[in-house]
Amino acid sequence: MANPFGMPGITVQQLAEKREAGEKFILLDVREDQELWYASLDGAVQVALSELSMRQLDALPDEIRLNKEAEVAVLCHHGNRSAQVTAWLRGQGWGNVVNIDGGIDAYAALIDPSVGRY
Repeated sequence: MANPFGMPGITVQQLAEKREAGEKFILLDVREDQELWYASLDGAVQVALSELSMRQLDALPDEIRLNKEAEVAVLCHHGNRSAQVTAWLRGQGWGNVVNIDGGIDAYAALIDPSVGRY
């Protein structure tokens, strides 16, 4: 499932493989705080899209903000908000950022139902 912004993306299967292999990357979850009650992935760094829109780059954790070479995979509910953030980060100079196509909903449906769905 491609994202509407045409951003580079990975499938939830590829995300699961990266996690299982212990690959080093930052999983950036841009969903809002209340969404985390319903579904979440261990190890994700959460910065809500609303926070990013208000604080811009200052909202990012140092591990991303201070390292434009960081490998970042951006996650949301279905992959649309994360595609926006992927496009924004790439426009700001981060070149190693990908969208997680299908979002956490696809991850729960196809990889791990215990993650939760909403």
